[in-house]
Formats: sequence, structure tokens, C-alpha cells
Amino acid sequence: MDSLYRQKGIKSVLVITLLLNILVALMKVIYGYVVDSVSIRSDGFHSLFDGVSNVIGLIALKLSSQPPDSKHHYGHRKVETLFTIFIGLVMLVTCFEILKNTYEALFKGEMPSISYNSFLVMSFTFIVNIFVYFYETTMGKRLRSEYLIADAKHTLSDIFITIGVIFALILQWSGITFADAVVGLIVGVFIGYTGIVIIKESSDVLIDRSYVDDITIREIVCMHNDVIECHEIRARGAKGDVFVDLHILVSPEMSVLQAHRIAHEVEDAIKLKMPEIKDVVIHIEPKEKE
Repeated sequence: MDSLYRQKGIKSVLVITLLLNILVALMKVIYGYVVDSVSIRSDGFHSLFDGVSNVIGLIALKLSSQPPDSKHHYGHRKVETLFTIFIGLVMLVTCFEILKNTYEALFKGEMPSISYNSFLVMSFTFIVNIFVYFYETTMGKRLRSEYLIADAKHTLSDIFITIGVIFALILQWSGITFADAVVGLIVGVFIGYTGIVIIKESSDVLIDRSYVDDITIREIVCMHNDVIECHEIRARGAKGDVFVDLHILVSPEMSVLQAHRIAHEVEDAIKLKMPEIKDVVIHIEPKEKE
């Protein structure tokens, strides 16, 4: 995939979702303060962090799209991973703030003012969140962007949270005074869990966890008629931007020119069948005579 096309695509997705997240966040936060609902207010702050993560994503996109240079031979793609971890950290901070608000609400003992408008506001934001989630997930997979996929997971948490808040509104309307605070507690725990998952997945990229199947690579390599054996396969990089190095055994009578041609053919075959692999380094070894 052309890097410029990818960059423009991700930027477009982030701008659209940023505007939608700001709209949703403002509606929830303002209305949450008006009716004094900790669950709606907390949900609003969570949505606000969705907007913050979009801004961070735009900054990360600009930095990570820079080409390789003398000090960054593999490019700057992992900058996107670092910012993805930041999203997870922001979610943990959000979790702490929501749990603190929940604690205060439990001892405050006052019921928020619930009306039909409460359900209209939450239903509208629920529909917007569903659109954002599927839009970001689809485009994240198409553009092979771990940041968009992570951000979509953040939005997915918004969807479940909004469902919980709507359920809390129903209970509050029925006279159960502590429902608002209990849902706030659930919201906080859910956000914290999602943040931990995002941090773990992004950390796997930084410690060079392999995202490709060694067996599949070996099968592709060994399909070449002049390759006797393939071993020491190693892979690193982010999903959709993987670097691979491997060793192949060839006939000791083969010329350097022939071996060089085989290496190129093997590399092309791997990239064709596994487009997520961006670069392949092949070390050629002569098979020892028996």
C-alpha cells in the first residue's frame, strides 16, 4: 500500500471521528452537569478522551510517516505504537477519575434529575458511537493502522458504557437511588481494563513480538525449486509493517549470480503472499556436501 495514500486515509478518518467525538462528549458532559448525573458526566469525559486520542493520533501520524533516515533505518512507524500506549495510559487516568466521582456520588446520596431528554441525549450519542466504531475498525484494517484499531476499541468501550448509563437511567427513574453511582463504578472498571489491554498489545510491538507465522513463511520459501532448506526465521515490527530475516540453503555449486536471483525470487514470493511483510533479508548458505 502506498504510504502517502495510507497517511491521507488515516488523517481523514481521525479528523471525521474527532469532530464526532467532540460533539458526543460536549452533549454528555454539559447534560451530565445539568441533571447532576455522575454516570452521564463520566461517560462524557470518556468520550472527550476519545477526541483527545484523535488529536494525538494526528500528531503521531505526522511523525510516524517520516521516511527512514541515517539514525532510523527502519523508519518511524513505532512512533504510532508509542502514542497508542499513551491512549491506554489516558484510559487508566480516566478510570481513576471516574472511580473517584463514583465514590463521592455514593456518599452524596442525591438523585440526578432524569427526564425524557436524558434518554434522547444518550440514544443519539449511542448511535454516533456505533458509527464511529465500525468506521474506525473498517478503515483501520484497510489501512493497516494499529492506532485506528486501538482507538476503535476505545470507542467500543463508549458503546458499552452508554448502554450501562441508559440502563442506570431506567433504574433511577424507577426510584433506585444508587444506580447512577453503581454504573459509574462499572464504567470505571471497564475503561481501566480496556486501557490495560491496549498497553499490553502495543508493548508487544515494542519488544519485537512476531506477528507472522514462521511455518507459513517456511512453506513459501521451500516452494522454490532451488531452495533446499529454510531456517532461522525471525520477524519484528508492527502489524502490517513487518520486517523478516531468514537463512536458506542452496547448492554449493551455484554461482553468486544465481544465488542472488533466487534470493530476490524468494523475497518477492513472500511479499506477494504476505503483504503485511515490508522487507525480507535473506542470508544464503551453501549446503555442506555429505
